Amino acid sequence: MIQAFNLHKSYGGVAPALMDVSFTIQDGEFVFLTGQSGAGKTTLFKILFGWESVDRGQVIVDRINVGKLNESNLYTLRRKIGVVFQDYKLLPKKTVFENVAFAQQILGADRKTIRFKTWDALKNVGLTTKKDSYPPQLSGGEQQRVAIARSLCMNPRIMLFDEPTSALDPEMIKEVLDVMIELAESGITMLVVTHEMGFATAVGDSVIFMDEGEIIEQNSPKEFFNNPQHERTKLFLSQIL
Repeated sequence: MIQAFNLHKSYGGVAPALMDVSFTIQDGEFVFLTGQSGAGKTTLFKILFGWESVDRGQVIVDRINVGKLNESNLYTLRRKIGVVFQDYKLLPKKTVFENVAFAQQILGADRKTIRFKTWDALKNVGLTTKKDSYPPQLSGGEQQRVAIARSLCMNPRIMLFDEPTSALDPEMIKEVLDVMIELAESGITMLVVTHEMGFATAVGDSVIFMDEGEIIEQNSPKEFFNNPQHERTKLFLSQIL
C-alpha cells in the first residue's frame, strides 16, 4: 500500500512543486498518474522512492513512514520498490544478462540464485534470446523490457514507472505495455506516469490527474475519461484525446 498525506514540497521557486497532495493506493492496484509537464509527477515519484524529502506531510510505503527512515533503512525500503524510467539506465558495456544480474551481485546474492532469477525475469519479459546482446544492439522497446526485468529480480512489492514509453517509437510501445499488463495481473502494486490514455482505460483501477503541484481529480478510468468533474481536467483531456 502507498499512502500520501498532505504532501508539500518547494524548491524555492514562486510556486511549490507539490501542494497538499494526498492519496491512497491499495495493495495490488494499478494506478495511473497523469498531467502536463511540470505538474509535479516526477517530484512525487522521487518522494515515494525516498530520493527527495518533503517540507510537510507524510509518505507511508508498505506500512513504513518514509520520512523517518535513516539512509540504511531507506536502502532496505528501496529493495521492495522497482523503478523504471523512460531512459532505461542500462550499462552499455554489459550484456542483457549482466545488466539484469548486476543489482543482485551488488547485494551479494549467490551465483545460483542470480542465474535463476535473471533467467526467470528475462523469460517473463520475452528476452531470453537476447541475453548475450548489448544494450546498443537492442531496440528501445527491448531496452525498456530489460530495465523491467532488472527490477523484477528484486522481487518488488511495488513498481513505479516514470513515462516508460515516452522515448519509444509507436511500434515499440505495445511490447512494453503488454509486459506491464502481465505484471498488473500478477498482483504487484503499480503506479505509472503515462500519457497512454487507452492503456489506462483498458487496465487501470484508478487515474490521478495532477496540475501545478495539486491533485485535481482522482477517479476510475471510466469516470475520469467520460465524466471529468473539474474544468482543468476537461481542458487537459481536450488537449490529449
